Formats: sequence, C-alpha cells, structure tokens
Amino acid sequence: MLELESLSIGQYGFIGNAFSFGLAVMAATTLFLWLMRSTVAPAYQMAITISGLVTAIAAYHYFQIMLSWDGAATVTTGEVVATGEGFNRAYRYVDWLLTVPLLLVELILVMKLSNSETVSRSVKLGGAAALMIILGYPGEVSDEVGTRAIFWILSMIPFLYIVRELVVGLKESISQQPEEVKGLINAAAILVVASWAFYPIVYLLPLVGVTGGAAIVAVEIGYTIADIVAKAVFGILILTIAIRKSKADAGNATTAKVEPTKSAKEGEQQAKPAKQGA
Repeated sequence: MLELESLSIGQYGFIGNAFSFGLAVMAATTLFLWLMRSTVAPAYQMAITISGLVTAIAAYHYFQIMLSWDGAATVTTGEVVATGEGFNRAYRYVDWLLTVPLLLVELILVMKLSNSETVSRSVKLGGAAALMIILGYPGEVSDEVGTRAIFWILSMIPFLYIVRELVVGLKESISQQPEEVKGLINAAAILVVASWAFYPIVYLLPLVGVTGGAAIVAVEIGYTIADIVAKAVFGILILTIAIRKSKADAGNATTAKVEPTKSAKEGEQQAKPAKQGA
C-alpha cells in the first residue's frame, strides 16, 4: 500500500502534474508519428505505425493513472488524505506488458532485416520483454522487502538477456545497415538499454532506505521520465531512422536506373561506327 498521507501537498500536486505531462507528451507524439507515416517508404511504415501505437497505449494508461491518482486522495485542511480507493499501480504494468515488446519490434522492423531474422528476433526479444514485466509486478505491489528483492532479481534475468542481444546480438546486423543510419540505429539500441536501466534502479529505491513521501515521488516521477524517454523520444528516433533509410533507398534505386541507361548509350555509340563501316 502506498502511504499517501506521507506526501506533502506540494509532492502530491507535483506527481499529478507529472502524470498530466506524460499524457500530453504521449498523445502529441502519437499524432505526430501517425501524421508523418506517409513521409517514409512503405517498407518502414509498419515501424512508424507500431511506434505511434506504443505512445497511444501509453497515453491511454496515463489518463487512467491520472484518474486513479486523483481518486486515491484528497487535500483537506492542508493535508493529503487517502480516500480508501487506493492508487492502481497495475495500470503501469499493463501498459508495459503491451508496449515494451512493441518497442523492440519497431526497432527490428526499421532495420529491414530478412523475414526470418525479423520474426526470430521479434519473438525472442518480445517474449523476454513480456517475461521481464510479468516477473516484476509481484515485487512492485508487495510490501515485503524480501519479496520485492526476489522478484527484482528474477526480472533482471530477461532484462540482461535483452541488453546482451541489443549490444552484442544486433552488432552484425547494424554493421550491414546504410552508413547514413548506422550511428542512429546504434544510438537507438543504446537508448533502449539506458532508459530501461532506469526502471530497475527506481524499483530498488524502497530497498535502499528511501521511504515515505520521498519514495513515492522518486518512484512515480522516475517511472514517468523513463516512459517518456523510452517511448516518445525513442519513437522520434525511429522516425528519423525511417526517413533517412527511405532517402537512402530512393538514392540507390535512382543510381541503379541510371547505370543501365549509361551502358545502353555507350553500346549504341560503339555500334554506330560498325554500321558505317559495313
């Protein structure tokens, strides 16, 4: 149970404003991504669609989180008083269960790998991501320090597998990407690792002595910041990669058309003297 009475009025309002900001960012990013979808080549449009879907799901859940937060407490006579309804932390985990696997899928899709590799990596990474979220939830809602620690350790196993795959497993595939986007794709993989690493750190705070109102603020604000970086910022980065790859593909297609034309003209020029000689 969250001890909402331990929050000051300023802390309670600050968290509520953070949820509102998260909702605004996710909703705005969704609209932007879907409106920009037509600016990329068809091969990358699915990645942008999924990227917008991730932020749309997050926007919906931030709306629900806001409603739950407002219903969990009231401000009376200068104090924060719990209403008894409770703050529903499950909204975050439902959101993560849906969006975290999709985040990895959109990265795989924008790389335009072979069909077999796309399916294989999407299933493995998406499955590991879902397992990570499922294992983390029992510890999140438990008041027992030991239970929280055990499920933190368990959830770190699939997390470390994902980190290894992004840093090592995709290294060869990234090296085969066009020069224009190699750096960006590598940055996207690093962004996933860095932003996701923030979650287990926040998860650990109650275990290292951060309690009361300070713990609630640290956890809720920490998760919100991590969500914005991992979903909205990552989505914009995926869009940038898709735009650059679309331009690179178009340039390669133009070059491929021009070269045969030049060869044909050279052949015609060589054929003319032969006809004149005849």
